[in-house]
Parts: sequence; structure tokens; C-alpha cells
Amino acid sequence: MDLLKTINVYRRKITKGLTKNIGTSNFDYSTDFRDNNKIKKILITRPNHRLGNLLLITPLVQEVVATFPKCEIDLYVKGGLAPIIFKNYENINVILELPKKPFQNIVEYIKVWYKIKSKYYEIVINVDENSSSGRLSTKLANAKYKYFGEINNEIQSNYKDHEHIAKYPIYGFRSFLSKIGFKKNENKIPSLDLKLSVEEETEGRKIIQNLVKNNKKTISVFTFATDDKCYSEAWWKEFYDRLKSEYKDYNIIEVLPVENTSQIGFEAPTFYSKDIREIGAVIAGTEVFIGADSGIMHLANASHTPTIGLFSRANKKRYQPYNNRSQAINTNNTNINDWIKVIDSVLIKN
Repeated sequence: MDLLKTINVYRRKITKGLTKNIGTSNFDYSTDFRDNNKIKKILITRPNHRLGNLLLITPLVQEVVATFPKCEIDLYVKGGLAPIIFKNYENINVILELPKKPFQNIVEYIKVWYKIKSKYYEIVINVDENSSSGRLSTKLANAKYKYFGEINNEIQSNYKDHEHIAKYPIYGFRSFLSKIGFKKNENKIPSLDLKLSVEEETEGRKIIQNLVKNNKKTISVFTFATDDKCYSEAWWKEFYDRLKSEYKDYNIIEVLPVENTSQIGFEAPTFYSKDIREIGAVIAGTEVFIGADSGIMHLANASHTPTIGLFSRANKKRYQPYNNRSQAINTNNTNINDWIKVIDSVLIKN
């Protein structure tokens, strides 16, 4: 672990300790907000810059819009990906962005916090109860109602999938709303959604056609991941060879990471881009996506492609892809034959 990562680990521990007791969700009944039209502005706070974590709040944004269709939503995030991810979300009004590294530009950091403090919201939602910055910004914001992201025992008892990082904010928010007089909501949890346009999807299919130059259906793979989530070249070589032998009637293309590396030695036709929406559109044109737990895995899921997530860490319940026939595989207690059966089950349903 390098020095910067070490500092970051200790910084998070210290700030978490300092902020763990900041704020609890408040239920002020003096104003009746059961009329959805009275909810005009909502702040969603998720001060994180990672692709996956930003994509994982798209279900919550959809939930908020469905509940309050006339509201404007401010997002408090980090980095520069949010405008790209939420490009086709009409209700997003302002994206309050912190620099990825706060101390790089302290003036910008202060400006964003000032914007939050100077506005008034009917509701503020903190996505991750373990986020120190999220709790601080929720505490700072001016709002009638504040949901700090707590998960109560009722949610844990009633919903087996409550651990999922995209789902528990919705279950918690629904529970919060029911306590201030809204009707209980048992609708299906929304999927991750990049909201690709027809034009984007058409362009994605054109890119695939230029790569494979045939009419066969295509499987997409992503062989990269960060840290110990990245499987070795030998691991991928065995898996890729099996994929080729099992799915001779399919093309296999590799989506490359920004690092432009390949764990299969660039054996498959490759697609490289730094454009998140273009990557999503290409994946959307394939029959199934196969890749380790990563931001690109969540991008595939948000592109509504059946997504097979490969997990070597004990975090499958928290991050697994869902809906659109997606599956998650714990590669520690399964073998390559099991993985092929999962892929078969997805492709047969196609």
C-alpha cells in the first residue's frame, strides 16, 4: 500500500469516528408533505467519484422521480462523471461536484459546501450511512426532512436483499416516507440505468459490427479489475479458452480498461474508449457481459445487458448485478463448469 492510500485509510477512520454520531433522521410532522406536488427540491448526497458508486445511485434517483415527479434533484458528488451518467435524467437540476481530492482546490470545496448551505430543500437523502462526508453534508443542508441513511430492524427482517448498496437506500427512504405519512411502497426496486438513447445504442451496434464483421451474436468480457478483484492472466486464459470452445456460434469481444491492458493477451477483438456512454452502448449491443466486480460491471448492468459478475471477495450480496437476468458468481466455491451453466442459463433465455 502506497503512502497516499495509507493516509486515506487513516483519514477515513478518523472522520468516521468524528462523524458517526452526527444526525439522525428527523420526522417533523408540522408540515403535511403527503401531497407529492409540495416536494419541490430534494438533495441526494453521495460524495464519491467512483464510476460504480455513482451508477449505483441511479435506482434511488429513479425512485425519487417516480415518487415526486415534479421535484428538482440536486446531487452532491465528487469528480466529473456524474454529468455523463445522468445526462438523460431530466429531473437533475444541479450537480454539486467536489474535486476528487478535496485539498487540491480548497476554494472549490468551500464553494460547494456554501451552495448546499445556501439552498432550501424539502428533503435531503444521505445515500450511505457510513459516509462521513455524506452525514456532514446532510447535517449542513437546510431541509424540513433529513434522511441520514439508517437501516432499521424492520427492513433487515423483511427484505433479504437489503444489504445491496443500490437497494438499501431505497428501502430506507421508503420506510422514512411512511413515517411522515406517505403510503407504503412495495414496488419493484428500479434497475441501474444509464438511460442510453436510441442513437447511442445504434452507434454501439455499429461499433460491434465493425469489430466482428459478421452476423453472429456477441458476448462481451472485461478482464480487468482493481487490486485483488483482478483475476490472473492464467485464470482468465483458462476461462477464455473454455468460452471459445463452448460458444463457437458467438463472437467474443473484450472491453478494455482505461489502462489499456488485457488479461487474455489481446486475443479477442478489443474495444477501447474513455467515453463511459459509448462503452455502455457497445456492451448494450451484446448478448451477455462477463466480468469481475468493477465499475464496468455496474456499467454493463446499467446498460440493461444480462450481466454475469465474478466475485472473489465476500461482498457479493452488496454489489451483485441484478435484474435483466443478471447473475453473480462466487468464484471461490464454484468451478468453471458451474460458470458455464450460469452463462448457458442466461443465453438460453435470450
